[in-house]
Amino acid sequence: MKKLIMLATSALLLAACGQEVETETTESIVDGALKESYIIGLDETFAPMSFRDVEGDIVGFDVDFATEIGKLSGLRFEFQPIDWVMKETELNAGNIDLIWNGYTITEERKEKVAFSDAYLENSQIIVTLNDSDIQSKEDLAGQVVATQQASATLNAMEADETGIVEKFDGGEPILYPTFTDVFNDLESGRSDAIVVDEVLGRYIMKQKGSEKFNVLTDNFGDEEYGVGIRKEDTALQEAINEGLVEIKENGTYDTIYQKWFAK
Repeated sequence: MKKLIMLATSALLLAACGQEVETETTESIVDGALKESYIIGLDETFAPMSFRDVEGDIVGFDVDFATEIGKLSGLRFEFQPIDWVMKETELNAGNIDLIWNGYTITEERKEKVAFSDAYLENSQIIVTLNDSDIQSKEDLAGQVVATQQASATLNAMEADETGIVEKFDGGEPILYPTFTDVFNDLESGRSDAIVVDEVLGRYIMKQKGSEKFNVLTDNFGDEEYGVGIRKEDTALQEAINEGLVEIKENGTYDTIYQKWFAK
């Protein structure tokens, strides 16, 4: 892997001089264990991790993060929107090569995929409209609560030991395909509270106007994001982990973080 990093460093120096290096670099690191390119599966509505900007391009923290890891490791990544419910199925069927999109590390998911080292901390926060009387997790009893289907948020709610989820109106949360739908449900008044990834939730609230919302002190747990990888792709896992170490040491990670989370 030291050879891999040296090749990537050379490639970056050449790139700075305006020379075409992608093919040369990629071919240099392919040794039977790594491929020339990999497809990253993502949810294109999961801002600020990955989403479409006004021009229709896929952008976000994870997009920049993956791109920089690719430069360092000599790998080329392509970004492919997928049905988030099918993410592990898509990965293990070979339709995508990585799940790289605010993907929470859980014991349940470890049974299906391998993970990179954790790269970002997250919490599952409870959000209400600012004029709501809900002030604690216990106040969710009898209330309509929404979240995203097949999400780590839903897993965290199901694993909660307080028993509050069973006390929701209907005995369970209302589920939507995306967190965008979840926020729309709250704003429309169809739900009384929502549970969302803090990273995404605070970004959306900023876009919509933070003064409209209230974030409870209680939450449904802290967790970490990692990259999902097929268990047999150990060389790819190693390349991503080494790239993560490198961008943290050279300051690139902090630059990307400040771009998306500074405010």
